[in-house]
Amino acid sequence: MRRGNIIKLVVLVLLVAAAVGLSIKPLVDPVGGIPLGLDLRGGVHLVLQAEQDKDGTAITKDDIDKAKAIIENRVNDLGVSEPIVQADYNKERIIVDLAGVTDPDKAVDILKTTAKLTFKDPQGNVVLQGEDLKDAKAGQSQSQQGYVVNLTFSSEGAKKFGDITTQLIGQRIGVYLDEDLLTNPTVNTPILNGQAEITGYSTLEEAAGDAVLMRSGSLPVSLSIAEKRQVGASLGVDSLNKSIHAGIYSLIFIFLFMLIYYRLPGVVADFSLIVYALIVLWAFWGFRVVLTLPGIAGFVLSIGMAVDFNIIIYERVKEEIRAGKSIRAGVESGFSRAFITVIDAHVTTLIAAITLYLLGSGSVKGFALTLGIGIIVSLFTAITFTRQVLRWTVGINPKMKTFWFGVRGDV
Repeated sequence: MRRGNIIKLVVLVLLVAAAVGLSIKPLVDPVGGIPLGLDLRGGVHLVLQAEQDKDGTAITKDDIDKAKAIIENRVNDLGVSEPIVQADYNKERIIVDLAGVTDPDKAVDILKTTAKLTFKDPQGNVVLQGEDLKDAKAGQSQSQQGYVVNLTFSSEGAKKFGDITTQLIGQRIGVYLDEDLLTNPTVNTPILNGQAEITGYSTLEEAAGDAVLMRSGSLPVSLSIAEKRQVGASLGVDSLNKSIHAGIYSLIFIFLFMLIYYRLPGVVADFSLIVYALIVLWAFWGFRVVLTLPGIAGFVLSIGMAVDFNIIIYERVKEEIRAGKSIRAGVESGFSRAFITVIDAHVTTLIAAITLYLLGSGSVKGFALTLGIGIIVSLFTAITFTRQVLRWTVGINPKMKTFWFGVRGDV
């Protein structure tokens, strides 16, 4: 039994060490790792102000909601990692945080462009609109040099486009985006399959930019830049380094405290804390949690709470041992009796985290999300993982001195 427990513990330590070593690179990778927020990675903070039309039509909440949804689609098409898009209905604004953006001016132009797509006949009459468009994708021209935007119309739009191209054979159809002429091709044959091609782009990026605007739809209101603030990457790196150092120092202090005060259970708690941190970081990676400074604060706070749960359990174990129970019985009884207290503490804090997430916004949500994930994972490590490791440890020598559990030897 003793030998079996030693083997289990050695294998577990080796597995955890291997998992830590293999996790460092994928978790911190700039591309595929845990995404960093604007305050850590740098980027651009935008405030887009909705403007009334010339006819004085009032801007409604529905207009802001539609504009927000279109902005989100455009941001996603830009490939920005985990953007934050919020609506301020009182001031008729849309607030956008784009982390890691290297060309903020280009992003601004794409986001605020109203992007009304129209097809006009030679007399300037609108014969087709962007609402009839199903998809738009950039690509390389198959028939000539350069790049194109391939259009796919909806079923109704395809019928309209087929009728129009049948009527206008030998004539030109102008394709406009916000009254700017994109291309003015001549109709040679009727196009009945709902597919069209806009040519004349010199770069793939230029074609892709227009494709994003076309498929995301036109904004219901015009937007102007009320505020544009760029966060430098150097500031983000400095903030990240300070946060990492603060986290490391807190971990060292916690490790030493648990080791000195609780001795053998403290070693188990420190080991469990490593497993806890590993699971939480992989959870951040899996759920694509954007890590910001408040998010790091939530993570560090959850570490402290995870240790606090161990302290509650260990104090109960010490009470059971002082009452005359053996170490093995004290461990089992201590975990069982502390279970309700630990659950209560988890649930109440989790309710607070959920409330902050549902009612908060931006960095408050980030803090609540990292705290909530940390609470759930700490429940697993405190109740299951730590308990099992402590069982194996006690199983090596059930008659070890109570001193190793922080209890005086004469008890």
